[in-house]
Amino acid sequence: MNGMTDIHPDAVLEALLAKGGRSNRRANLAKMQELCRKQYEASTRDFSLPAIGRLAEADGIIKGRALYNAQSADYRLLIEAWAAYAGPPQPKQSRTLASHEYLMRIEDPAIRAIMQTIITERDKLKAQLNILKANTQVTIDRRPLGSTIASAPRAQPIAVLALSAQLTESEREALQKAVSQDYLEERGMCEGSHGEIVNERGRTIFEVGFARAVRKVLGD
Repeated sequence: MNGMTDIHPDAVLEALLAKGGRSNRRANLAKMQELCRKQYEASTRDFSLPAIGRLAEADGIIKGRALYNAQSADYRLLIEAWAAYAGPPQPKQSRTLASHEYLMRIEDPAIRAIMQTIITERDKLKAQLNILKANTQVTIDRRPLGSTIASAPRAQPIAVLALSAQLTESEREALQKAVSQDYLEERGMCEGSHGEIVNERGRTIFEVGFARAVRKVLGD
């Protein structure tokens, strides 16, 4: 029901009780009537089903969710009668911001205007910051440098660190120098056709595949 009516809910209750029925139902209707009367006398116009349902359940009259059942039509009719008799709920008063109360305490209008500008700018920046927080996603890659992701069916992907990535700069330079042509020639050595290192007498200093293995470690 919308708006107000001169029909008192007591008349509605009498009509509902006149229908007869179980004594338990008649007793609960009377309890619901008193609950709504207290709500009305407290100058509270909130007779919505959620509000009355919570109160009724707290008083042990009826479960709040039961008010939505078809069997609870009489209870709803009684609550609606009180809602119509009390009139629409009063609009909630807008809450005064603390910053506004602070401004009103400043007597000098010039200073008050300056402070109002500062507060407005602050609120604007806070709103922009909240928007940035809501739309910013930072992804931190904690994988070691030089690593790659290896995955297999039905297995968790793992980071695989390449051997060359584990070398320091000095270690890398030392290995590069060890298989460089200039370095080997200065010491009377050379690289064979199969990656072996031999001296000027043709004697093998490092076995077959040595130079190739070093370059593989370097990633060359």
